Amino acid sequence: MRLALITHASEFCGPAAVRGLLAAGFEVLASDPRFAQGDCLVRFMARFPSVRTRSSTDATALLEDARATGLPLHVVVSNDVHPAHQRATGEATAGDLREALEALVVAPFQLLTAAAGVFRAQGQGRAIVITSSRDRLPQPGGAIADAARAATNALVRGFAVDLAPFGVAVNAIAPNFFASEAYFPKARYVDDPIGHAFVSEQVPAGRLGDEAELAALVTYLATTPGNFHTGSVIEFAGGWPAGRPRPW
Repeated sequence: MRLALITHASEFCGPAAVRGLLAAGFEVLASDPRFAQGDCLVRFMARFPSVRTRSSTDATALLEDARATGLPLHVVVSNDVHPAHQRATGEATAGDLREALEALVVAPFQLLTAAAGVFRAQGQGRAIVITSSRDRLPQPGGAIADAARAATNALVRGFAVDLAPFGVAVNAIAPNFFASEAYFPKARYVDDPIGHAFVSEQVPAGRLGDEAELAALVTYLATTPGNFHTGSVIEFAGGWPAGRPRPW
């Protein structure tokens, strides 16, 4: 049995990653600071009762927890979440930028750095970083979120180059218009007619991406033989962004 470590497992792409990797036969170690809050852990365990859970966000501690299982660590999924505030120039602050970079760039950097030592020693490993493709089409007030996600995509490509000689694959999945309470909640973008119409207009696929589809992509990256597929940022956005039809 092989081990998969997934961060922020209860939100954004975390449940999809847990679902896919459990189905692929992995033992899953899921971390999320929200497990220490309210009934988050209870609800998560009701859905995924076989998963080992931690509330720590410290990369070194999580790798030690992974080592303590006695199972070989095969894959880490850095599923990083931070509010995508829309703040216009003049309203956004340097503090806003630092918070976003800490959550979306520094956190995956620390996890990948910690995992890299384990993977190099093993001569194999898979790192999957959940980022975003939102920077493909800049929006007013979105500079901070765009910059942070773009930086993480660059980080993935750099780690892929450094770790490829050791049999390690590092890839990113870059969603947009993915159904999650973190960014595209059902009440607003499915049930509400205005939000539903917005998605239908913006996304060529005409809908939000779903959990099963993302789970399959995570599973592919975690289980594909060899490490030749590395350094990619895979957009998962239903064909978005796409231009409008010409007027003639």
